This record gives sequence, structure tokens and C-alpha cells, in this order.
Amino acid sequence: MRKVMNVGLIGCGNISGAYLGAAPVFSEIMKITRCADLNREAADAKAKEFGLKSVSVDDILSDPEIDIILNLTIPAAHAEVNLKALTAGKHVHCEKPFALNREEGKKILQFAAKKKLKTGCAPDTFLGGGIQTCRKIIDDGWIGRPVAGTAFMMCPGHERWHPNPGFYYLPGGGTMLDMGTYYLTALVNLLGPVRRVCGSSSAAYKERIATSKELYGKKLPVKVQTHHAGVVDFECGAIVTVVMSFDVQAGGHGPIEIYGTDGSIKVPDPNGFCGPVSLFKKESGWRDMPLSHIYTDNMRVIGVADMASAICSGRENRCSGELAYHVLDVMLAFEDSSRSGRHIEIKSSCRQPVALPTGLLKGHLY
Repeated sequence: MRKVMNVGLIGCGNISGAYLGAAPVFSEIMKITRCADLNREAADAKAKEFGLKSVSVDDILSDPEIDIILNLTIPAAHAEVNLKALTAGKHVHCEKPFALNREEGKKILQFAAKKKLKTGCAPDTFLGGGIQTCRKIIDDGWIGRPVAGTAFMMCPGHERWHPNPGFYYLPGGGTMLDMGTYYLTALVNLLGPVRRVCGSSSAAYKERIATSKELYGKKLPVKVQTHHAGVVDFECGAIVTVVMSFDVQAGGHGPIEIYGTDGSIKVPDPNGFCGPVSLFKKESGWRDMPLSHIYTDNMRVIGVADMASAICSGRENRCSGELAYHVLDVMLAFEDSSRSGRHIEIKSSCRQPVALPTGLLKGHLY
């Protein structure tokens, strides 16, 4: 009988509710049994809401019954907590980004390999029904050979709505590490790894004014770049134009489009799990496509469940640390290119994640 993997959650902030709410779907694979936070009141509240046991961070790391640590701490703490989890002999899946810089990311991967443990990282939205449908359309040759594409995320910033938006404008935040990770991870899933990047980066404001009700009127210092534009060359030969910005009031571009020799496809927002998906063929024009895959609800625990399934079956988890590090490498290359005024060759690589099969029963991943 396949073992159900026990997961310990560290970091009981805003995003933790989405993970805990979706976890019961995968109860035959994994179960979140413990939660911890430096703010014990936050951990106690989540434990009460979702029927968990609230413990200290040290206790969750030393618990021999915990197989996987789910690291939902702030970005600046991701690398430290990842390494502590690995030191404790636990597999670890964290929220994005995998680390704040290449040095931290490499250290995590090397230590995990030494310990023979798995690492993983959000986003896992590319496992949703929308983008998996697009992956199948591309893999099945409906648009021919992918040759180009676009990826746009443009908005005036998260301080409009987020209850605590300050970290978005500090190291570890910024448009690329916060939102670009969704788009670039989706693109690597669709097209494979990246070869090189050419980009320009800037920041339109030195400070932001929060307008969310929790912090209305508070000044937020900006210490990161908030507008990135560039071109990403993929190893498969496709060239994709990318714009990620917190400095644009409004725009009319779709999230992602991929253009092939025989057709084009409109890819849904990679920050979600659903559609719509539109396909263009010369003989029929644009038409909406039915989704070929399940998991169209908010499934922000699916990457953890896939890790648990991969541990039990001996395969590579789809939201792997190698994928996350490659995406981090690509994101950092935008500012590297902007500073140097030249293309940046991407030294890392990864396997294109294995596509989810069609016809899965809910709660299954392989």
C-alpha cells in the first residue's frame, strides 16, 4: 500500500489558507498535519481553522513523523528554512522564489543532492487544467513548431489591495521575482528550458502609497526594479517577448501567446489553474478549446502533492528545485542584461516537466 506522506507547514500567512483548503483533494497522497510560525498566534489560528496541531518551528523540523516541509515563509527566509529542512532530513517544497540569488539556490540544490532529498517550489499553477491543455495542444503538434511568443503582466502594483504589500518592493519582491515566476515557469513547461536573455529594467517610483484598507496612506520604499522588458530565447528555437511591470496603469495584452508554424494559441493567466484556451488555425480561425485536463480549481498544494507522489514512486517531481532554480536564473538575467547592455547566456538548465496525463481521477497525478 502506498504511504501517505506527512507534511509540516512553516509560515501561516495569507497564502497558507489556499494550500490548506486544497489539501484534502490529495488525502490519499499527502496530509498536512502540523503548522508553525514565528507568530504563534497565527499558527494557533490556522491550526484551529483547519484541524491541525500547532507546534514551534524547531518541533516541526525535528518531528520524525514529518516527511515534507512546506515552506511558506517570506521570500527572504526561503533559503534559510529550505536548508534547515534539508538538514533535518526532510524533503522541502517552498513558495516562490526558490531563493533570492543564484548562490543560495545552488547551495540548496547541492545540499539536497548530497542528502538525497527532493526540493520543490511554487508556482505549480502550470499543472492546472488551463496550461496543461495548452501543453497538450503544443505537444500534439496543433500549432506546428513554436517559433515565437509573448508574455505580459502589467498592473499598477499590489499596494492597491494587499493587506501587507511592503515586501513586494524590497529585495526578494519586485515584479519579476513575484509575478514573472508564474509566466516563465509556464513558458518552460510549454517550450522547455531557456538559452539566453536580453532585457532592460527600471523603477518608475522611489516610493509607493498603500491604498489597501489595512495600511491606507502608508509610504512603501521601493528598493527593487518594478518594470522589466526583454526577449527570451529558448533552446527549442522559440523567441518570446516578455514584459513584467508594476508601473503600468492598464494594458490590453493577453497573458501569454505562443505562435507556431501552423497556428497560434492563447494561454490563460498562469497565476490561475483554469482557462480560457483559444487556438488559431488557418482553416478555422480562432476558436475556444475545451479543457483536456482536470484541476481547474485553486489547487495551490498540487506541487506538494506531486512531490509526495514522486517520493513514493521514485520519479522526479514536476515542480522540482531544478526547474525553480532555472527560472530564478532566467529572472535574474533580466537585470544582469540591463546593467551590462548585452545578452546573458543562461548557464543552468532543467528537464521540461513531464505533462500530466489526461483522464486522471481527482486526487491522482500519475
